[in-house]
Amino acid sequence: MDAYNKWMEGNPKWLKIVLCLWVLDITWAIWRILKAVASKNWLQLVLAILWIIAAGTVGWILDIIWILVFNYPFWFKK
Repeated sequence: MDAYNKWMEGNPKWLKIVLCLWVLDITWAIWRILKAVASKNWLQLVLAILWIIAAGTVGWILDIIWILVFNYPFWFKK
């Protein structure tokens, strides 16, 4: 779990953007779920699960913008 989070966060910006594209944004949804479980934050876990629905609509666009600006996807502060 922690290795996956570190791998996702350690990728170069171009790969993070590729992983945000419409279908691949599920990788960031998994990242959000694992991050919420690791921090034992149940509200974030529920929101991460709901994000899977948003990722198919506008979530992937928000992720791309956030990565371009902050170098990590749209989510709560690290």
